[in-house]
Amino acid sequence: MYTAGVLTVSDSAARGDVRDESGTVIRHLLEQHGYDVLLYKTVPDEVQDVIDILITWIDRTSLDVIVTTGGTGLSPRDITPEATKSIIERKVPGIAEAIRIKGLDSTPRAMLSRGIAGVRGKTLIINLPGSPLAVAQGMEVILPVLKHASDKIKGDTTPCLKI
Repeated sequence: MYTAGVLTVSDSAARGDVRDESGTVIRHLLEQHGYDVLLYKTVPDEVQDVIDILITWIDRTSLDVIVTTGGTGLSPRDITPEATKSIIERKVPGIAEAIRIKGLDSTPRAMLSRGIAGVRGKTLIINLPGSPLAVAQGMEVILPVLKHASDKIKGDTTPCLKI
């Protein structure tokens, strides 16, 4: 079984002002695709909070994947990509590019998302935007490759022949 964590980065959701719909969508879709979502948390848009959670989850739990939602836009408090970038060891730019391309089918504003993806240890971290629609579209893009990516990160050396 593959394991996952879902981290929602949102001041308003962390305060309890709004319900975390995007994190719920991610959790549901991961579980629907055979992932055991071991960790789920909402934090405010604070760089150190995001860094601390990501490092703790990765170093103590050895998750296969962490999907974040929120904090990827252009507002001054959107810090998720910066926090993620500061802890990853290898970038996986094609994931973020594919997510933005898919988002452009719905809105030109998708190009404003600054989400990134990368690897720390044996964990893949993917930033998704904060809206439930953008999350659903992003998950549609990444779900077909997540397990393959996890296997490769863990050292699988079989050829990548199948799509």
